[in-house]
Amino acid sequence: MPETPSETSTVTPTPTQTALDLRTVVARLLRRFREAGADDALTPSQASALARLGKGGVSTVSALASAERVRPQSMAATVEALESAGFVTRSQDPNDGRRQIIDLTDAGWARIAGQRDAAAAWLEHALTELDAEDLRAVSVAMSVLERMLP
Repeated sequence: MPETPSETSTVTPTPTQTALDLRTVVARLLRRFREAGADDALTPSQASALARLGKGGVSTVSALASAERVRPQSMAATVEALESAGFVTRSQDPNDGRRQIIDLTDAGWARIAGQRDAAAAWLEHALTELDAEDLRAVSVAMSVLERMLP
């Protein structure tokens, strides 16, 4: 694994530099998780929308679009593709007939579980590649990060 500047330097890192480095590493980890569970059947936008539904439950096209920071028209096309693939269903909102409720199907839930399992398997494999000292360092870093979170 390539060394980071903080691994090769004896200078005490600043909170600002550590924050930048941490953000970069977390972004790379998230990308690897997505890649581990990805295949050519779904676009990244479709996989992201599916994952968001898995976390937040039923939604609307406009709420998904807002959460994903895309135009509602783009999200409508994404939802259409997910519906065609059998991963989501659309139904009329009983309180507002103009809105449609988007929900995961059993196939959608299974797809999300498969993606999560693939990401977990990738991470476990990556951790087995570490020596005992680095594995302990990761474990300690997780404890520190947990204390930072409310």
